[in-house]
Amino acid sequence: MDQLHEKNGYYSHRKAAGLLVISSLLMSFTSQAAEVNIKLSNITNGIYFTPILFSAHDTNQSLFNPGQSATLSLKSMAEGGDISGLSSDATNMGATVGSAPASGLIVPGSSVAVDLSTNSLQTHLSLTGMMLPSNDGFVGLDSWLIPALAGTYTLYLNAYDAGTEANSEIVADMPAPPVLGLGTGGTGVTTSIPNAQVHIHPGNLGDFNLTGGISDIKASGQRWLNPVAMLTVTVK
Repeated sequence: MDQLHEKNGYYSHRKAAGLLVISSLLMSFTSQAAEVNIKLSNITNGIYFTPILFSAHDTNQSLFNPGQSATLSLKSMAEGGDISGLSSDATNMGATVGSAPASGLIVPGSSVAVDLSTNSLQTHLSLTGMMLPSNDGFVGLDSWLIPALAGTYTLYLNAYDAGTEANSEIVADMPAPPVLGLGTGGTGVTTSIPNAQVHIHPGNLGDFNLTGGISDIKASGQRWLNPVAMLTVTVK
């Protein structure tokens, strides 16, 4: 009987030690630093993206939170394409950030890419960039868990509405670089904000009248259906 107890105890200790080793390996495997290449492609027909902010951060951070009110930094990005506030916020919280392009717009059908060197705490990826033409629409990714396994991963991203501005769709209320070819004289689609939290964007309505109508957005090419972007993440 004593020999049996000794035998069972021996195997119990071996099993416990083995589990500790496996647990330690898993912890080091899932929390290791990584080199990450991130490529974002504009897959819309007629929507342009302003420079994109990419952020690798810990599980408690985010650039935006669907279902919650937008921060002032998110509002600046969504209404005017200014990512400097969000970049500073993320950096101050210990995130690694990158942006692309340095200036200008991401035209339909084109792509941009960045490389991020993440540490063991930076386990999640987020991104934002304004969509033009829109009042406060942006392409976004909220706190996606970066895979621990090396490989290439593909995601499709939706457009979000920051909930900070009525979707009037008139030139006076949104950035309107000449490349967009917007109309004029629109009376406005709406003056209300039915949802003041960050939410999936309902899309542009637009019209076919370039000198009047309800919208200055061209319905023929500047409406969209989600998704609006493809993201390719390569973990090295």
